[in-house]
Amino acid sequence: MTTVDYAPSDAAATAGAVENEARGRAAELRRIRAQAHAGPSERATAAQKAKGKLTARERIDLLLDEGSFNEVEPLRRHRASGFGLEAKRPYTDGVITGWGTVHGRTVFVYAHDFRIFGGALGEAHAEKIHKIMDKAIAAGAPLVSLNDGAGARIQEGVSALAGYGGIFQRNTRASGVIPQISVMLGPCAGGAAYSPALTDFVFMVRETSQMFITGPDVVKAVTGEEITQNGLGGADVHAETSGVCHFAYDDEVTCLEEVRYLLSMLPQNNRENPPAVTAEDPADRGGDVLLDLVPADGNRPYDMRKVIEELVDDGEYLEVHERWATNLICALTRLDGQVVGIVANQPQSLAGVLDIEASEKGARFVQMCDAFNIPIVTLLDVPGFLPGVDQEHGGIIRHGAKLLYAYCNATVPRISVVLRKAYGGAYIVMDSQSIGADLTYAWPTNEIAVMGAEGAANVIFRRDIAAADDPEAKRTDMVKQYKAELMHPYYAAERGLVDDVIDPVDTRQILIRSLAMLRTKHADLPARKHGNPPQ
Repeated sequence: MTTVDYAPSDAAATAGAVENEARGRAAELRRIRAQAHAGPSERATAAQKAKGKLTARERIDLLLDEGSFNEVEPLRRHRASGFGLEAKRPYTDGVITGWGTVHGRTVFVYAHDFRIFGGALGEAHAEKIHKIMDKAIAAGAPLVSLNDGAGARIQEGVSALAGYGGIFQRNTRASGVIPQISVMLGPCAGGAAYSPALTDFVFMVRETSQMFITGPDVVKAVTGEEITQNGLGGADVHAETSGVCHFAYDDEVTCLEEVRYLLSMLPQNNRENPPAVTAEDPADRGGDVLLDLVPADGNRPYDMRKVIEELVDDGEYLEVHERWATNLICALTRLDGQVVGIVANQPQSLAGVLDIEASEKGARFVQMCDAFNIPIVTLLDVPGFLPGVDQEHGGIIRHGAKLLYAYCNATVPRISVVLRKAYGGAYIVMDSQSIGADLTYAWPTNEIAVMGAEGAANVIFRRDIAAADDPEAKRTDMVKQYKAELMHPYYAAERGLVDDVIDPVDTRQILIRSLAMLRTKHADLPARKHGNPPQ
């Protein structure tokens, strides 16, 4: 056997060369990472800032807990060629993906980098998003998308469009499994707008974010209408008119702070309960002010928001779709530290009636609460559905059925409180006992009936009123008679249609005790692939 002895000096030289090579490789890696982190150029960053927008990494830093971000595929580059693409292969390929924490809980995120290809989606870009969506679903953690992109990367053709298909498919697979939040921080046009529409919540920033299927130029070419980007699909349009946007804010910092607040009230996934906190607001706190907030006269309006503030912990709540369908309030809040969803009629807007938009708003909110194990408290003061030719022709029947279907299908704890009016089909739809509410309460000012006393008297006593010497006096007497016999506050309680008539002062503590009892509720739906809700 032949042995070869290496001189000590040769061994040291070899080790030194390897060490120097390793250090060189590590230094090269740091340079590449720094380049990927910095983005394409200072000029591109300045252009982003000139539009009043933050960079993608600045947005991620605001969203996540400090120092918690873990990036995935920061060195990814596209492999496309043609149209000059082979000469432009920036790291990240225009989207930053990864995970971090919000209030100490894991959250996955992807953020378009408008500085690179205008944030447009190409094949590699889409594959990065697909991967992070798959990881979010597998880990059972919320997904937040920070959208600021110009749609599909035209130079890559149909490959870019197929990338959107993969995103939509994953949005749908994750629906009701993990919370999905879309934050619009720039333009979102064409097919790209469908991903946010498939998610649970959409946030927008005024002036800088827009959403539309066809832009102003196409609209003008096809219809002759001239309109700006914000006028067509800005934050205020979608927050007030279309209902596409749930929350709209003046700046990105405030917007991302509110995203963090929303995440603090959502569970990680559909197998968990929302996070509870220790409440400083006493559970047995009385609500004497409620006696003065709600007038006994059913024709007098009041602000239901003040009632909610009096009932919930520290008067704090997050209203969803605050400026759309304002005749119905939907909000996330806490009672004794536990997250609950509030659905309430707003007498200050259209007298609190249900219409097409309010029905859709309520149905979507109830479905979200049910998907993520959030109990629902419904506060009723509803005179009925909004009458009118436009409502009937617009499909109020099928739209109203959406709210009915959502309540009937919900298995989370459900409690309803009738504050004042509860008339006709709208009373049934707003989580009455007959459609499965676990507990139903009523204030002594309640009026539960098929319709208002005046309308009912006109129908029932029509002939008696017409034959009377003084029809108006007769009508007044008949109205009083109908109220005395069928609309007194205890009529429904006597027949077991409400579980109790309660003192308004005690509403908060009764709700808290009832929710505590229902916390272990278990309900199964019939075996089926899925329902076929009204559309």
